[in-house]
Amino acid sequence: MKKLRSLFIGIVLIICVLFFGIVWLEKTSGMQNAKVVNIYNWGDYIDPKLITKFEKETGYKVNYETFDSNEAMLTKIKQGGTAYDVAVPSDYMIQKMKKEHLLLPLDQQKLPNLRYIAPQYLNLAFDRQNKYSVPYFWGTLGIVYNDKFYRSSQFKTWNALWDKQFDKQIMFIDGAREFMGIGLASMGESLNTKNDAKLNAAYEKLKALTPNAKAIVSDEIKTYMANEESSVAVTFSGEAADMIAKNPHLHYVIPAGGTNLWFDNLVIPKTAKNKAGAYAFINFMLEPKNAAQNAEYIGYSTPNQGALQYLPRSVTSDKAFYPSAARLKQMEIYEDLGSKYLEKYNDLFLELKMYRN
Repeated sequence: MKKLRSLFIGIVLIICVLFFGIVWLEKTSGMQNAKVVNIYNWGDYIDPKLITKFEKETGYKVNYETFDSNEAMLTKIKQGGTAYDVAVPSDYMIQKMKKEHLLLPLDQQKLPNLRYIAPQYLNLAFDRQNKYSVPYFWGTLGIVYNDKFYRSSQFKTWNALWDKQFDKQIMFIDGAREFMGIGLASMGESLNTKNDAKLNAAYEKLKALTPNAKAIVSDEIKTYMANEESSVAVTFSGEAADMIAKNPHLHYVIPAGGTNLWFDNLVIPKTAKNKAGAYAFINFMLEPKNAAQNAEYIGYSTPNQGALQYLPRSVTSDKAFYPSAARLKQMEIYEDLGSKYLEKYNDLFLELKMYRN
């Protein structure tokens, strides 16, 4: 009997040691009481110092994962392998995610710092009343050129890109909506058209542009332009800001007429496990000093009007990166085209890339 009692006590002691060991490990790893916030964002799209600051201020531990396209992000969230607490989709993707019931409505009372977002960036067509999303960054599609070779007056409109002087000179961002959008904008058409005749006309016009393409790529544009291996490119404003920081001979212009005005946004997926942590993170990123620090690191334009006072005047007064309200009204936000027309845009773009080769 004494042996049985000793054995029982020994087993209890072992269980206690294991239990308290697990608790201690959870405490040291920051995982006790669901203190992890799972963030799903584009690559290199936040100042890492802000993640450290958030963890220190709140006690949460951030698990940060990245994606390289809205479609990849959507697929992974739909699969549900990881319960992301915050994701960063673009405007048209929010429309799609709403339709598929993948987002949680936001309790704006838990986001007091939302008051710092400028009114012109709220209540946009892709998410009226910001029921599901909070603006994170915004920007435009335009042209970067090197002043050693060209002048800004040579890029007043999109049609300038068809000039034969640019034969095999232009780097284009690799995107169906962007490339087809150049053709549509050059004809004064909507970037969201579902008119087959207009799309086909843009396709035919773009065939004449393809000889001027040096390459149709993504991240490589930054290296080529910064190192002066190329002298003109079509890319996003934030990418342009990064290039300009590395080479003072580079400049960014937005051609007259239409172009893409895009927004990336913070959302809480429906499968989120740590909603309190999600609200804490979003509200933290909305704090003006944090938003300003993030904008300086990333190079894209911030919708946070409270942050503008902490940014260099040379940045906020630059009309290429902070266009006037009148100029913004001439631009278009991408809409969810639906599967039929998304496929058509993609097919036409693929044909153009094959035609170029």
